[in-house]
Amino acid sequence: MPVFNITGDVDPFLHVSLAKGEKIYCESNAMVMMETNLELKGKMTGGIGAALMRTFANGESFFQQHIEAMRGDGDCLLSPTLPGAMRVLEVGVQQYMISDGAFVAASAGVELKVRTQSLGNALFAQSGGFFITETAGSGQLAVSGFGAMSILEVTPGKDVVIDNSHVVCWDNRLQYDISMTTGSSGGFLGNLINSQTSGEGMVLKFSGTGKILVCSRNRAAFLAWTQSKPA
Repeated sequence: MPVFNITGDVDPFLHVSLAKGEKIYCESNAMVMMETNLELKGKMTGGIGAALMRTFANGESFFQQHIEAMRGDGDCLLSPTLPGAMRVLEVGVQQYMISDGAFVAASAGVELKVRTQSLGNALFAQSGGFFITETAGSGQLAVSGFGAMSILEVTPGKDVVIDNSHVVCWDNRLQYDISMTTGSSGGFLGNLINSQTSGEGMVLKFSGTGKILVCSRNRAAFLAWTQSKPA
């Protein structure tokens, strides 16, 4: 099986070692360097329908990069689009839900599936609408977050509320709901006003047992801040 390792402390690389015949796939433009025993191809993983669904659900590129050790063992370096931390997760016994833009790479045994969300979550989702990406199969999965990354443990009776823009991925065992506010009442209009005045935005409320990966930076807020500054 390909071996994934994170190298570097600030804006790290994902270092992948492949034995002859092994292959991985990654987000478009993730490849930084690869040895000559490896071969890179652009493919629509799962066919046109699956590629369209993943693009719509998770903001991924229509074509993914597939890297295979065709002529012998080889290493490659990958990098996410945004600066920040990466984590390597073991997929198999545990599966994960992945937020927009968090996917970096996965071994060939990991599948990215698209499943439907509830009506309420679909209406409030930042992107993807009725669909969200979920892993299947087994192997290694690399995800990235904008800024630093931390792992939160959710246990029964200790639900957590997280800003939607800071969630990277989470155990698919967890129950979640999307809301405009952390409050428990106030109606749609009241919640909308509270969301705007507090700067809270959309939040995800998690319950059950499992872990959540969160990142320190908000992509949309950072982009808005940069655009507000004079040239």
